[in-house]
Amino acid sequence: MTDQISPAPAVETGYVELGELRMYYEVHGGASESTPLVLLHGGLFDIDQQFGPLIPDFAAGRRVIALDFQGHGRTNDIDRPFSAAGFAGDVLAVLDHLGVQRADIFGFSVGGAVALDLAIDHPQRVRKVIVSSTSYAASGMRGAENADAVGAMTVDMIAGTPMEAAYLAKSPHPDLLHLQGLLDKLGATYDGGFPDRTDAEIRSIEAPTLITLGDADMVSLEHAVQFLRLRGGDVNGDFDGVPASQLAVFPGTTHFFGLARTDLVRGVVIGFLDAPGA
Repeated sequence: MTDQISPAPAVETGYVELGELRMYYEVHGGASESTPLVLLHGGLFDIDQQFGPLIPDFAAGRRVIALDFQGHGRTNDIDRPFSAAGFAGDVLAVLDHLGVQRADIFGFSVGGAVALDLAIDHPQRVRKVIVSSTSYAASGMRGAENADAVGAMTVDMIAGTPMEAAYLAKSPHPDLLHLQGLLDKLGATYDGGFPDRTDAEIRSIEAPTLITLGDADMVSLEHAVQFLRLRGGDVNGDFDGVPASQLAVFPGTTHFFGLARTDLVRGVVIGFLDAPGA
């Protein structure tokens, strides 16, 4: 008798027309009673580069919806600055197109800022939120060199990298001029497209929150702990109970490789999503 091999979860791909923007999405997995999980990648990444190794395990127990942001992956760029609010509106439009009223949101870096926007400004659409390698305020970043470095990026600096190769292979306008435009827009986000969120706004989030970062991340550990405290964490759980919001620090991990420890990320994220609550 031969071993039975389980079929891979079904994959649906498509675009949502949002004016001039053609927003690319993928849906992995079939029907499930679990809340759908939405994956939001970081700047200069795309669905495959950020979440590719994680999607099969996520989709084994739930419907997974992954998006390429404006100017990234298979989504075209338009004459619009990058912003958390703009990207959040795009995400909601895709969810509306798919008939999804409420979802779990997992965002990394830029995607984490969008996840925060959704959790704060559209709480009725978010059940749980995962914010990875993202500061809710500029003070949480390690010095001003981050903004300076991103603002100064040129296509020459990423020549021969997987990001350049993926962009040229997938983009609707696969040339270095448009890639430089993407880098320029990412640099400009430090000038206000992704504004600080106040402590009061972070406290007001209704969704249980998982905060993750690397121990050598752009985001400081002190900021992550403050983030956790604002979400009701950093308590003596043996006496006070374990809060619904949690913090995970991945060892030996930088910002760029924030989700590279897939075995750790997988277990932490699925455990958080499947947990009943506080």
